[in-house]
Amino acid sequence: MILFRTALVIFMLTTPLKANTIYDLIKIPNLEIYEINTENKLRYLYAAKPFKLGINVEYGQLKNIHCLNPNKKNLDSKYKIINKNLSRYSSNFLEKVNLKYIVLCENLSIGKINTAGIPNNLIRTMIFDIEFNENYFERAIHHEVFHIISDSYKELFNENEWKDFNKKNFKYTRCSTCNNKWNLELYSETKGFFTEYAKSTASEDMAEVFSHLMFYQGKIDNNDPIINKKIKFIKKNILKIDNNFKF
Repeated sequence: MILFRTALVIFMLTTPLKANTIYDLIKIPNLEIYEINTENKLRYLYAAKPFKLGINVEYGQLKNIHCLNPNKKNLDSKYKIINKNLSRYSSNFLEKVNLKYIVLCENLSIGKINTAGIPNNLIRTMIFDIEFNENYFERAIHHEVFHIISDSYKELFNENEWKDFNKKNFKYTRCSTCNNKWNLELYSETKGFFTEYAKSTASEDMAEVFSHLMFYQGKIDNNDPIINKKIKFIKKNILKIDNNFKF
């Protein structure tokens, strides 16, 4: 019994300590550990209380990041889905692209605009909204992973080279939230783009191509020459990062 009590006290003391240590690394408050013993070495954390992050400056605008704490049942359910999808990325690949921490919360927003995820390769962290639209939830996981990848290897994912794949009269918008092109439903006729959201920026277009490759796993039957060029570009450059990567 004494041994059991001692072990219990040690557990209670070390668990908050680990959470505080992680806060020192990624600077996101109110987090607790959900799962850290994963095969690919990802560390899963969750919001024990709502959190608000510091401002993010984009195109001269100040944007706050907000997220709420999830309920236990929803957290357990969505963790299984997220872990299943992220388990496809090896620890070696994740280390190369600077992704280590996954933060799970609900109703994630940046600048009052809801979003599936927020990546930050500098602190090796991805925040996921586990309440994101069920129809696109799994695909969105891979979409956000791509942003971590491209932010870590900007030289491989040159946007000017990407833009040349499109028709000459097509122009992306200045930012992903600069218009209302947010629909993630797959086009029946692609014409160079998988979704309406892909038309917002070159970066979002790349992420949409990558997410479709990962989610559909080789089941994309497409005769669209522009899409095929984009697929080859993504595959070629991902394999430069890790030639063992599997789509």
